Amino acid sequence: MSKRRRRAQKSFENVPVVDAGARGKSVAKTEEGEVIFLTDAVPGDVVNIQTFKKKRSFYEGRVTKFIELSERRAAPVCKHFNTCGGCKWQHMTYESQLYFKQKEVVENLTRIGHLELPEITSIAGSSQQYHYRNKMEFSFSANRWLTLEEIQSDVEIEDKKALGFHIPGMWDKILHLDECHLHPQIGEDIRLSVHAFAKAENISYFNPREKSGTLRTLMLRMSSTGENMVVIQFFQDNEAQRVALLDHLKESFPQITSLQYIINEKANDTIYDQDVICYHGRDHIFEEMEGLQFKINAKSFYQTNSQQAYELYKITRDFAGLSGEELVYDLYTGTGTIAQFVAKKAKHVVGIEAIPVAIEDAKTNAQHNGIDNTTFFAGDMKEVFTQEFIDEHGQPDVVITDPPRDGMHKDVVAQLLQLSAKKIVYVSCNSATQARDLALLNEKYEITKVQPVDMFPQTHHVENVVLLELRK
Repeated sequence: MSKRRRRAQKSFENVPVVDAGARGKSVAKTEEGEVIFLTDAVPGDVVNIQTFKKKRSFYEGRVTKFIELSERRAAPVCKHFNTCGGCKWQHMTYESQLYFKQKEVVENLTRIGHLELPEITSIAGSSQQYHYRNKMEFSFSANRWLTLEEIQSDVEIEDKKALGFHIPGMWDKILHLDECHLHPQIGEDIRLSVHAFAKAENISYFNPREKSGTLRTLMLRMSSTGENMVVIQFFQDNEAQRVALLDHLKESFPQITSLQYIINEKANDTIYDQDVICYHGRDHIFEEMEGLQFKINAKSFYQTNSQQAYELYKITRDFAGLSGEELVYDLYTGTGTIAQFVAKKAKHVVGIEAIPVAIEDAKTNAQHNGIDNTTFFAGDMKEVFTQEFIDEHGQPDVVITDPPRDGMHKDVVAQLLQLSAKKIVYVSCNSATQARDLALLNEKYEITKVQPVDMFPQTHHVENVVLLELRK
């Protein structure tokens, strides 16, 4: 055994788990101050630990024995918990999940951004802790992931087909799911029916190493209006089997309003460069919010928790404090949902987004909703959002920005500082990069409101909305 491996392997006993850390892990700390990240413990547990990786300032390890169990513990509802990786916090009470999410936001803003904060509004929790996702993507595999118990048993595994999720960090390993509590029941019924029919009809599943097999991926989209989209991706196209499966779904589930398929023979399973063929119904479904309808196709981006997206947008609109006379810029507008949601309380909204197809969706939705006070532009934010653009389209009173996880480009932040709008509402799915950007904006703006929002119960992810107002 190498010296490096020996240094990584250490045993600790009676270690308290003191916090929840990044990426859904928990943090244990020894009396000597050594920090150990764990995936199978909850703050408040006392545990024995075996480490397997050594970094400069911490270890990674696993629990070998629970000495005391935390009051923050909850019984996971899913049989696949700890293997799947989709719901890493199922073993923690929901109240505790909210506590640690809010704590993470505050610590990121104060430690990374060194920001002075007003009193934080309590995190907006989700009334649905399960069955809340409106979009799910599952993968087929000819050789499913076997558990350690299955590998060690003497029983021969005959059925190795899987329809489920990738094992975290493994591109070719799929865990078959007997159950999933993330999406509504209609989605689960469809997923299980697809798997049962494909097995009964002996339709082959994809093998990514051998580049063979028929069934590749299954996408489900379910709207709050009761419309449902199913998109099946095939690798090898066996027409008789394809038609049989699609007809089975059409006849078994009248709730499916959009049934589509893709023939994808390339190396990866991304669909954005593929033709999506409508087999039955429409090529889209509609989501609805305060009477606004948003057309969603197979390639559209839409917030994956419809109910909490509504709460997030209401908070954003409230922070903007619009009277009907304001020009609003909506940066990273996506398909323009926030822009359209605030438009009825603004004079005009200008939306900018890098992805052209998203802007086309935004324009289509605005037209469908009869909204005539929005204008949308496609292009790289740092190249579009310039002084020339502002001179042409007007000086905004309010800027709403909802960037990707990486936050805003420094040139965009610099342009915001030069622009000096009265208010900036910053929506973020990553409070660490948000804190970095806010520290730069601190030169001209003060933070007057902070509101975390829980979009994804049972996970460590948290959204955060911050109101910035120009210093007087």
